[in-house]
Amino acid sequence: MREFVYERKVNYYETDRMGVVHHSNYIRYLEEARCTFLEKIGLSFAYLEENGITIPVLGVNVEYKFHVTFSDIVEIHVYIKDYNGVRMNIGYEILEKETKKKVLSGETKHCFTNRELRPINLKKYNFEIHNKFDVLINGSKGE
Repeated sequence: MREFVYERKVNYYETDRMGVVHHSNYIRYLEEARCTFLEKIGLSFAYLEENGITIPVLGVNVEYKFHVTFSDIVEIHVYIKDYNGVRMNIGYEILEKETKKKVLSGETKHCFTNRELRPINLKKYNFEIHNKFDVLINGSKGE
């Protein structure tokens, strides 16, 4: 699964006085989609944390293209752009489902850390989990 599509309906409380989704809520949408994507590929946050791994967000870069309003349904396309065992960049496109208008494009940047929040290299720390990411990205069986 190189790309995952997550759908959600816009809630009234996520809109501002103008009736459109407040820009800060899109970051929440990305997190929801990312968590669901990782869960679908067998790497849920619970599983990763059981294995002593966290994936903090290092940065978010988004470009707003269009707006959505209460009760619109959005499709959030999620894919891993880059992965090297130490860092990972995840790409996103949000589309309004009915019209397919692009609402947002962006990415989040992450690193992998242990329970003490020290950076780790998954290739050395947990090769099984590294291999799941590697196969997803490169289609290989690891190094």
